[in-house]
Amino acid sequence: MNAYGKKVWLIPDTFLSSVSGEGEQISHEAICVTNTGERDAHISLTLLYEDKPEIGGFHAECGARRTHHIRLDRIRSDSGEPIQRDVPYSVLLESDEPVVVQYSRLDTSSTNMALMTTIAYAVE
Repeated sequence: MNAYGKKVWLIPDTFLSSVSGEGEQISHEAICVTNTGERDAHISLTLLYEDKPEIGGFHAECGARRTHHIRLDRIRSDSGEPIQRDVPYSVLLESDEPVVVQYSRLDTSSTNMALMTTIAYAVE
């Protein structure tokens, strides 16, 4: 199978809310990565903010010919820090292999749950 996708992606509108429903349907964000190539993809995330320095050190892996959902409410930086909640940010995703990236947000802060999803911006 061919290795489809790009190595650099941008997700401009991300926001990890601290308000959530209970049980299995908790508010969260996920970066969905698809790797159709023959080698595992090693992924680095850098968070960009409006009024403070960028934060890096978030890593994930997507196996060859696999998909991986990076839950942003669960990921930790190399130093063990979670992503700060209730602060808008953008994500720069860099991979050593071509991948395709989709972003989803599930908001369960009210009984009228909302799901938003979009393909990330692929950088040439």
